[in-house]
Amino acid sequence: MLITVEGVEGSGKSTQCRRLAESLRARGLDVVLTREPDGTPMGAAIRRLFAADGPTPTPLTQVFLFMAARQQHVAEVIRPALSRGAVVLSDRYADATVAYQGGGRTIPEAFLTSLNEWATGGLRPDRTYLIDVPIELGLKRAKQRTEVPPDRFESESRAFFEAVRARYLEIARREPERIVVLRGTDAEETLAHQIRDDVHRILSGRTPNVQR
Repeated sequence: MLITVEGVEGSGKSTQCRRLAESLRARGLDVVLTREPDGTPMGAAIRRLFAADGPTPTPLTQVFLFMAARQQHVAEVIRPALSRGAVVLSDRYADATVAYQGGGRTIPEAFLTSLNEWATGGLRPDRTYLIDVPIELGLKRAKQRTEVPPDRFESESRAFFEAVRARYLEIARREPERIVVLRGTDAEETLAHQIRDDVHRILSGRTPNVQR
């Protein structure tokens, strides 16, 4: 099973990924917790290109860099884990590019969707949790983080992040069978229970992941 967690900066994605991984491992499941773009050594090198004090990649360069990181991530981490029957939890995946580069940078979605198909080999999440949070609150939380160095995206304007959030919600409206929208203003424990209960329900009634 491939589970992805999405949202704007400061939405609490990483925290919920960690909590879900702990819950599933407590049930004895093989869980791979990963993230984009730095889920592989190559992806980590790509992420460093987006350092706050580094050069500014053009919008199209951003797309190609993230797609390269995603293809390596799928080939090196995600598909091998799914092949052995693991549950994969990814902090961001293909929806992030459609939201950030499509919504925030206004690059045509059809183009991004086509590139995502190539980068992932058509591998789609079984479930995606979109943690929706007001931009002002998300940015305030992001500025308080100390475990992850700030990157170039965190210096973007509020209008940029509003466009990203709007695109995320638009994707969720189009794919309600895959994407569960959660209120990022809810307590951390509440969100963790909602995600955990939904995943446990799916796992109790499903067969192992079928690659698509």
